[in-house]
Amino acid sequence: MSWQCQHCNTTIDDDEFEVCWNCNCEKGQTAPAQSLRDISPDCVRCKSALTFLGTKGFHEGTRWGVLGELGEFFVNKENLDMYACKSCGKVEFFIAGFINR
Repeated sequence: MSWQCQHCNTTIDDDEFEVCWNCNCEKGQTAPAQSLRDISPDCVRCKSALTFLGTKGFHEGTRWGVLGELGEFFVNKENLDMYACKSCGKVEFFIAGFINR
């Protein structure tokens, strides 16, 4: 699934991302929130501002197959905030909520 940013018309390929990678506008909004424009970590490679892409849940271990969602209770999952650099393409992960957005 994909969605289109209402601010810059960028197509976001993954429906799981809640924020446009190009302009930091949240899904369904017409302009980026002031907090997302002002507070952003810098890229360690090129020192450009990183763009918040959303919070992702990462799964540790194997998939449970036939147990499906029930088996997911027995594996470790971490939520990480994902940021990307528009200049050099580097992706950074931070503990969810660590950087005040």
